[in-house]
Amino acid sequence: MKIEGKDYRTIWFDEQNRVVKIIDQTKLPHKFVIKDLKTVKDAINAIKNMEVRGAPLIGGTAAYGLVLAILENNDLEFIKKSSEELIKSRPTAINLQWAVHRMSNKLSIINSDDLFNVALKEAKEICNEDIKFCENIGLNGLKIIEEIYNKKKDTVNILTHCNAGWLATINWGTATSPIYHAHKKGIPVHVWVDETRPRNQGANLTSYELNEEEIPNTVIADNTGGILMQRGEVDMCIVGTDRTLSTGDVCNKIGTYLKALAAHDNNVPFYVALPSSTIDWNIKDYKEIPIEERNSDELSHLEGVDEEGNIKKLLIYPKKSKGLNLAFDVTPAKYVTGLITEKGICEASSEGLKSLFNK
Repeated sequence: MKIEGKDYRTIWFDEQNRVVKIIDQTKLPHKFVIKDLKTVKDAINAIKNMEVRGAPLIGGTAAYGLVLAILENNDLEFIKKSSEELIKSRPTAINLQWAVHRMSNKLSIINSDDLFNVALKEAKEICNEDIKFCENIGLNGLKIIEEIYNKKKDTVNILTHCNAGWLATINWGTATSPIYHAHKKGIPVHVWVDETRPRNQGANLTSYELNEEEIPNTVIADNTGGILMQRGEVDMCIVGTDRTLSTGDVCNKIGTYLKALAAHDNNVPFYVALPSSTIDWNIKDYKEIPIEERNSDELSHLEGVDEEGNIKKLLIYPKKSKGLNLAFDVTPAKYVTGLITEKGICEASSEGLKSLFNK
C-alpha cells in the first residue's frame, strides 16, 4: 500500500547491504522512519518494542530474524537458541511460533553452506504468501460489504478495532483488506476507528494508513462504539486476530470482546479476518492462551506532538496509582458472525474451519 503516494511493504530484505528493513511503527504517525535490522537481536527487540506489530508481520519479522541469525553465525546451536528467543519475544500471536517452526523445519535438513540462501528464500516466501492470503481475505470480505451496500444504497459504515491493516501484515492487511477492495471498486465506505488504548494503534496506525489511501474515517474513543451501534450508525464490524482457536474463539487486542458484546446486543454483524497462519489447531480451551501483560508505563503515559512539533511523553495519572496492562482478550465464537479467511468465509466453529481447511 502507499505512504505519500509511494508503494511500500512493511518489511523487506536489502540484498546489497544484507540487512532487513522495516517501517518503525513506534514513530508513526508523526514521523516516517525506515529502520535497519542487522542482527537477530535487532529483530527480537523490534518485535518486543512493537517497532513491528500485528500477528502476520511479527511472523515475517521472525522469519527474517533467522536469516539475520545465519548471517551472524550459521552454527546450528546458535540458530536454535535464536529461534527460542524469537518465540519468547511476544507470547500471544501464534504466527510468531508458526513462522519460526516453519523456518526451522526447512533448515533442519539443509547443508550449512546452503543455510543462508534457503532461509532467505523461505522468509521471502512466507511474506509473499501473506500478501496473497491478505489479498484473498479482502476479495472474500468484499462480498459482505457489497451485499450491505446493495441493500442500503448508501455509505457502508464499518467499525474496526486496533490495527489489522497493512501495517500489521506485509501488505493489504486483514480487517482492512475488504475495505481497501471495496474502496477500489468504488463502493463508498466510512470507517469508525477505535483509538485502541493504551498504545493507540487505531488512532496512530489505522487512521494513518486509511488517510494515505484516501478512505474516509473517524477516530473514536474506545467506549464510543456501543452508542454508535445503538444509533444504527455501524453497519458491520471487522477486526483482526492474533490467535484464533479451532473452536472459533478469537484472541485479539484488548477491548475486542466488549465490541463483540455490543455488536451482538445491537444485531450488528461482527466479522474476524485472518490468514490460516493465525489459527491455533492445538489449544481447545481459550483459557490456555498465553495473554501478554505489558509494562504499565504504556497506560500511565501518552505520547504526542506539542505545538512546536516536538514529540513528548506525558504522565496522565497519579504516580502512586497501579496499572494493569493486559494486551489481549478472547471473544467467544458465539459472538462472531463469521471468519473471513483466504479460502473463504465460514462460521466461527470447529465445523466451519474444518470445512475450509480439511483438518
